Amino acid sequence: MNQRRCVAILGAGMAGAAAASRIAEAGLDVRVFDKGRGVGGRMATRRADGLQFDHGAQFMRAHGDVFAARLADWERRGIVGPWARAGRRVGIPDMTAPVRDLLSDLSVASGTAIARIIRDGACWRLTDGAGGEHGPFAAVAITFPAPQIAALLAASGFALAGVQRATYAPCWSLMVAVERPPTDALIEPNDGPIGLIASDSSKPGRPDGGRLTVHAKPDWSRTHLEAPREAIVSVLSKAAEACLGSPLRVGYAQAHRWRFAQVETALEKPCLYDPDLRLGAAGDWCLGPRIEAAHDSGLALANAILSDLGRPA
Repeated sequence: MNQRRCVAILGAGMAGAAAASRIAEAGLDVRVFDKGRGVGGRMATRRADGLQFDHGAQFMRAHGDVFAARLADWERRGIVGPWARAGRRVGIPDMTAPVRDLLSDLSVASGTAIARIIRDGACWRLTDGAGGEHGPFAAVAITFPAPQIAALLAASGFALAGVQRATYAPCWSLMVAVERPPTDALIEPNDGPIGLIASDSSKPGRPDGGRLTVHAKPDWSRTHLEAPREAIVSVLSKAAEACLGSPLRVGYAQAHRWRFAQVETALEKPCLYDPDLRLGAAGDWCLGPRIEAAHDSGLALANAILSDLGRPA
């Protein structure tokens, strides 16, 4: 590996995966770091007690030609399929599948939380939370949620103008196994604390058995953000029963708290990049609350890095 031409990608969600894939296609080396046990970011899948839930992002859809072509390619290869309503696609066999496809054959260090980025001459070095060191790298691309990027930059003594302006809504997510899932694949109630009820078992390529993912509305989640998980399970289970008009008959129930679930204020620019430092950031917080926005932002940052690294280092 030519480390003077190697790029570090921090974050293995859609933005990081799109950036890493594009840079690797151009012939440069990439190393991807993510604090999670697996890849996908908010395109997340939980497996427990033999059950499977997409407890983060529920679907993808394209507004622009670039992501439409990406979805079409994935669909041809069986990595995504249609679900619920026209234009909506889900990963197969789970929502992490598209990200795993982008990262296939690339170096991904999961379970590695980067604590500091350190400028070393014209290159970068990274230190992780366990004291490990990584590098050198020619450039660094950070694709975390914006508040986590701001915290890492502050801890490292750097800044990217604008990252602090992005804001998010939180979300409590409830995962429940039920005897009889609803006939509707996706329900979006108008009243009460619930924003959507998704039937995981209705998605293509999923295991048998009734499973629901329930997402609370942003304002309700914000009000109850620090509530115990047991209380969240109880309240959202009862609210789901009210929405469905029948008892859930739950066999498994767990809640997950997403502190940075959905972008509320975006920067309305493709990415942030400082060519003097060869340091950039990308994510849905740049363009808007969509998986497509994360993908396009990651591509934009990758192209900025590639253009910059075309100059002699």
